[in-house]
Amino acid sequence: KNFLFSEICDFFFFFVKMVEGILSKAFWVVCATVFAAATVVYGQQVPCYFIFGDSTFDSGNNNNLQSKAKVNYSPYGIDFPGGPTGRFTNGRTIADVIGELSGFEDFIPPFAGASPKQAHTGINYASGGGGLRKETSEHLGGRISLRKQIQNHKKAIKKAKVPAQRLEQCLYTINIGSNDYINNYFMSETYNTSSLFNPNQYAYFLNRLYRTHLKRLHRLGARKVALFSISQIGCTPKMIVSHGGGQGCAKDVNAAVAIFNKNLKDLVNDFNKKVKGAKFTYVDIFSGGDPLAFGRLGFKVAYKGCCTISPGEELCVPNKPVCANRSEYLFWDDIHSSEATNKMAAKGSFDGPLGSPYSIAQLVKQ
Repeated sequence: KNFLFSEICDFFFFFVKMVEGILSKAFWVVCATVFAAATVVYGQQVPCYFIFGDSTFDSGNNNNLQSKAKVNYSPYGIDFPGGPTGRFTNGRTIADVIGELSGFEDFIPPFAGASPKQAHTGINYASGGGGLRKETSEHLGGRISLRKQIQNHKKAIKKAKVPAQRLEQCLYTINIGSNDYINNYFMSETYNTSSLFNPNQYAYFLNRLYRTHLKRLHRLGARKVALFSISQIGCTPKMIVSHGGGQGCAKDVNAAVAIFNKNLKDLVNDFNKKVKGAKFTYVDIFSGGDPLAFGRLGFKVAYKGCCTISPGEELCVPNKPVCANRSEYLFWDDIHSSEATNKMAAKGSFDGPLGSPYSIAQLVKQ
């Protein structure tokens, strides 16, 4: 039963806090995975589910934009029921799996293709390339920042006349910030933020932006909000080549992201103390995220993507061969995780110890 798994997880979580190193990180991820295996969902847990973020959550909002950040072509979606949809992976995203675990029978539709009435059950506003800063990823062309995503949400719920009482019971998930580092701060040939701010200053200004956006979302009715940390993006194949010398994880990238994550967790705690009705939680997908740790969970390839990628690029080449053993690959392309990785992260955040102060399963019951 879940109670037993919970006690086991508490032990391992304490162990991780006490012991540093790859092995302890692997135990921490294993704990999340085992605990998640006990998940039993009986019917839809919340009346609606709203999704915000970047390419990790995008389900097709970039398809009609003039943008390099869109993937509505094969081999993306090779393992997804509908084939290529604009999801930046081979199958389901983290947000898709959370929707399933929350009891939704259908995938939450992207804002770009949603009907007005779907604002009563949920809409996905996430956009590949989207960030907290307005200029983030502008070299890629069209993308939708978090500020614009929240504006789209406001339009959708107002047009559909979704009652405030319903919105307060809905689940909201946000995964944003990676592009503010990958496609801004650590792209000094295109953006000047790294010359204007040191890592602490940059994380501080991103946190201020995030706080402003969350206040706007709260005013629109959001109460149950899960905020995802940035993962160890310094360990993506792209950043290993560009900032890790091709030899291993880019430590300076991960160190900068760790500052952002600490500030985000503090922001969640502050909101819960000071903002009326707020029941926010922080989802830690950074700790234990070193690719070496995943080797103990069956992932055999951690430093390259599964699909064919042209030199200097990060997305899959259209209609080219992909690996057959996709469940053994941590990454799908040179920046985005595989469905197997997404499932692990989603289940760990839903039932496991990744959420603080709540797991998502606990959050939806608040």
